[in-house]
Amino acid sequence: MRDALTRRDLPVILRIYMHATRLTQEAVANLINTNQGNVSKILNGQRRRFSIGDFESFRDGLHIPGPLLGLKPGLDERTGKTISTSPGTTRDPSWEEKPDGRTHPAKRRPAIDAPRIPGGTVNRSPTPEQEDDDVQRRTAMQIIGSVAAGTAIPPGAMETLFSGLDKALANPLDVARWEAAVHEYGQLIVTRPGGALIHDLTADIFAVNDLLNRHLDATDQAALLRVTAGLSGVLAIDLDDVGDERAARVAWDAATRAADASGDRDLRVWVRGRAAQDAFWAQRPTAVVAGLADDAVEIADGAPSAGLARAHAARAYIAADLGDTRQAHESLNALKRSFDGLPDEPSGQSVLAFRESQLRWAESYVHTQMGNKRAEDTVTRALALYPRAAQTPITNLSLMRATVLVKQRDIDSGLSHAITAYEGQRNRPRGVRLLAGQVLQALPERARNLPAARELRTLTYG
Repeated sequence: MRDALTRRDLPVILRIYMHATRLTQEAVANLINTNQGNVSKILNGQRRRFSIGDFESFRDGLHIPGPLLGLKPGLDERTGKTISTSPGTTRDPSWEEKPDGRTHPAKRRPAIDAPRIPGGTVNRSPTPEQEDDDVQRRTAMQIIGSVAAGTAIPPGAMETLFSGLDKALANPLDVARWEAAVHEYGQLIVTRPGGALIHDLTADIFAVNDLLNRHLDATDQAALLRVTAGLSGVLAIDLDDVGDERAARVAWDAATRAADASGDRDLRVWVRGRAAQDAFWAQRPTAVVAGLADDAVEIADGAPSAGLARAHAARAYIAADLGDTRQAHESLNALKRSFDGLPDEPSGQSVLAFRESQLRWAESYVHTQMGNKRAEDTVTRALALYPRAAQTPITNLSLMRATVLVKQRDIDSGLSHAITAYEGQRNRPRGVRLLAGQVLQALPERARNLPAARELRTLTYG
């Protein structure tokens, strides 16, 4: 299809379209506002010369992105609305034979509002089933066009394509499948580069929101709200990783509202606890981070959960940065108590859970910032708990180790370790840059102009 579009080869484009949609020549003629005989001539190679109007008819009728045919975007691309493809539209009948350069009035299709001669009592308007089929065919071509252009498939397109299956099954709401998807995203985001899941998460949120607009019973609605909160929270994390702070705030707000509406206490706590951690690494005001963590602790009311552990971790980060040793240790102790109260869960890293690796990670950060002599051992323990694919947490811990080495006055080793860790990170979320900056801040004045220090500074800040 891509080659045919590049060559503007209308006969090939038409054959691919008809093969993909299983439409008849007459049906395709209605889409591009011509007659069946003309479609036959195109397919058989009897028509070889085409006007700009012909290409525009293909663009609008088959919903091909205009730039793929060397044209401006069509009306539906500019407005986001679907152009009618039924007979009697206001589109110019540019596919009619025009021996004299004009279309004979008798051959013109009437405008959509023009009066028609009564044709008996038969209702020739499309049935709902026919209209659904048309939507699915247009969607199929939209997907094919997106793949040919190398662009992302629009949100909702795949769901529309398979909507007929949903109707046939009579019960398309599969909450268990959606919950499994949330948990999978929670695991994938640990090992994928920042921003890699944004498109898929956005498309799934779009699909779940469509389900929420249906008439659901209270149980199904609460379940889908939990799904929405989970998807939105993971999306917010991915947006934070690429530095889109505003979009991340919007996603966190949506996650918070959905979690609150679901009535799931642990989920409400998780959204706020994780948001507090991300707000810390985004270097938002301390009052914002503390407020989110405090809300999570208040909602939890002492009940252990992954979210409560994250809230205590965020409190510990703040105290460590402020040099408040007492508060940092109190928050770490509260974190450990919450962790000890968690139920046994399947192994594997997930942003939705709280594992021992994350406990040791929090301890490592606090001990490193406070200059605790146990810092190096804590970092080593944490590193041993992460799988090799968890690149970002491992890079973060390696940068903490670099800071420990610098504070121990092993400057050369610390800088070398930091540069190696930073260069090995394919993507660099804000947390990674913040930790690299802390290595530089730990340098004594005399070491800040060393070649290695300048190299790390360039890598970190550009």
